[in-house]
Amino acid sequence: MVFKIETRKLNLWYGENHALKDVSVGITENDITALIGPSGCGKSTFIRCLNRMNDLVDIVRIEGTVLYNEVDIYDKDLDVVDLRKSIGMVFQKPNPFPMSIYDNVAYGPRIHGLRNVDKIVEESLKDAALWGEVSDRMEKPAMGLSGGQQQRLCIARTLAMKPDVILFDEPCSSLDPISTGKIEGLMDELRGKYTQIIVTHNMQQAARVSDYTAYFLLGELIEYGKTKDIFEMPKEKSTEDYITGRFG
Repeated sequence: MVFKIETRKLNLWYGENHALKDVSVGITENDITALIGPSGCGKSTFIRCLNRMNDLVDIVRIEGTVLYNEVDIYDKDLDVVDLRKSIGMVFQKPNPFPMSIYDNVAYGPRIHGLRNVDKIVEESLKDAALWGEVSDRMEKPAMGLSGGQQQRLCIARTLAMKPDVILFDEPCSSLDPISTGKIEGLMDELRGKYTQIIVTHNMQQAARVSDYTAYFLLGELIEYGKTKDIFEMPKEKSTEDYITGRFG
């Protein structure tokens, strides 16, 4: 089986801290995969490996293989800028640029010399379910938007680059329930168009939005499978204990 993203015996150290331990997993195309587990278990570290965000930290050492469309993304000749264009990331806290709503979305396409920027901006905001709320104030500062709107703007900014994969690092952790519902609805609308991976501490959210779930503990991938199976018939006791709230 060919996976959109595959890791083979992926290990990562922050200095002496062995943060990921022999993680091997295949992520299927155009599905939503949830990464769950207690704080510090390696979930966010793992998704940062998938577009080489960990390159930005000097004390990181990585061993193993990460394949994207069967290409090793840690090959020394690979263009990291192109990789991050194809594998976009939405962070835990909304981080709009200190510029207008329009310029936030247009920034990436302009940098990469894309044409029809106006069209890209409109389509991206529509895909992010935000166009109807901001179309009449595109030149207003993005920082004036609500937290949920800012997060959807960041998603629109990612979509504007026409990515293949979107990584979500706890995108709803700082949002209210209504905004969280909108982000989850957006992820569902994007299902089938993009490969999506979401780190979440919310078990209900993982069960609602994902097709597959991976459970991490102490840097190890304990269990991975279809979300329904993981939540209803986990194979590992530690998975069951975490999902049922016995620890974590």
